[in-house]
Amino acid sequence: MGAKPKELHVVLFPFMAHGHMIPTLDIARLFAARDGVMATIITTPLNVATFTKAIGNGKKIEAPVINIEAFRFPAKEAGLPQGLENLEQVLGSELMNGFFKATEMLSEQLDHYLEKVRPNCLVADMFFPWATDLASKFNIPRLVFHGISSFSLCAQEVIRLHEPFKNVSSDEETFVLPYLPHEIQLTRLQISEELRNSEDSDYKRRTISFKESELKSYGVIVNSFYELEPDYADLFRKEFGRRLWNIGPVSLSNRSIEDKAQRGKQASIDEHECLKWLNSKKPDSVIYICFGSTASFIAAQLHEIAMAVEASGQQFIWVVRNGKNEEWLPTGFEQRMKEKGMIIRGWAPQVIILEHEAIGAFVTHCGWNSTLEGISAGVPMVTWPIFAEQFYNEKLVTQILKTGVPVGAKKWSRTPSIECLVKKDAIVKALTEIMAGKETDERRNRAKNLKEMARKAVEQGGSSYMDLSELINEIRGYQLLQLNEEV
Repeated sequence: MGAKPKELHVVLFPFMAHGHMIPTLDIARLFAARDGVMATIITTPLNVATFTKAIGNGKKIEAPVINIEAFRFPAKEAGLPQGLENLEQVLGSELMNGFFKATEMLSEQLDHYLEKVRPNCLVADMFFPWATDLASKFNIPRLVFHGISSFSLCAQEVIRLHEPFKNVSSDEETFVLPYLPHEIQLTRLQISEELRNSEDSDYKRRTISFKESELKSYGVIVNSFYELEPDYADLFRKEFGRRLWNIGPVSLSNRSIEDKAQRGKQASIDEHECLKWLNSKKPDSVIYICFGSTASFIAAQLHEIAMAVEASGQQFIWVVRNGKNEEWLPTGFEQRMKEKGMIIRGWAPQVIILEHEAIGAFVTHCGWNSTLEGISAGVPMVTWPIFAEQFYNEKLVTQILKTGVPVGAKKWSRTPSIECLVKKDAIVKALTEIMAGKETDERRNRAKNLKEMARKAVEQGGSSYMDLSELINEIRGYQLLQLNEEV
């Protein structure tokens, strides 16, 4: 007789940035909610609170149990000041390379942990390329979590393999991304300068190691759903030969208002105060403006946004990360706007806001978490990509899904500058188009249809639910095979 499988243990190791930790927590919830599956999240001491606050420290009786394992963050060894354990603390600074060096040093602790615990599966962030070989050492399947869409994965791959940006003679000239099901055009300015340069760099070396690690891994988990981008899930699987499981939108694993409010950092506004303000507004009448946890704008850009919001006449909620130095606000702006708008300084309960019926549009940086949260809430978007894979996400939203209007961002840049400035008139035009343009109703209807598809995908029997079931069954089969070999 063959050996019986024990409880399945899935370990998840997200990169230390809120845009990676938040969806990983949601994925852990999905695994832990299944019968016979135990989930553990690995993080570092100063990031533990992000998870324990959201999990509720075991106080929620009906919630699945998720264990937290804290690895020491080797800041000192990497030449970093103590207390820097999150990418958002070093983004755009000279400490970035030191931060990545410190994350590489986490491999030794993971090695010891895997040897001691022997989990059945490791879901490790794309930024930990060394995780594939470590998992392989103990015969543990390693799944990669990129935190981006199938469309962006495919776009990145054709850029990497075919370098179409070399076929144009200037930075402003458009080129087509080859072999994609839709005709998608970009300019050289809309991809990373380090990627299109022939010179070697830390960024380029890291990018190559991420891809090599992915190719050797067991497969890729994607926070998306098949109905949203079927052509690209198929392309990634069939043409690029990757194993892929769509298990999203993972944010929909948060059912209660409390769960939605507890995601990420401490909100800078009470969710009930926010809801009370929104409840006083008509359906589809408020624009939500938020650029995520890592993007930042110079004062001149914030000033242009403020002038545009006022000139558009639209009601708004605007989340601003840039602290208390508010010389950029036009004189008397808040007094004039106190009936029409709300400014949230810091962290906002984004999912709660987006799902409110008063929200009629979302001005977003096109980070995939925010984009998918907007899609899941059925909200049309004004797209304002800044860096990472955000220019690809803009193309998905505006050209393929046709639920967005571009603001006209032209240059990929981690650090904001005056040459990336989007002027007031362009912002007003996009805000007016999304709220009261000729195609507003059609765009809104398409967005609401996608919302229904997203919700059906994660329900029992839906495409994402079934993809996760198939993945769990595969891991069980892998576990059983090992047990029988040991017997």
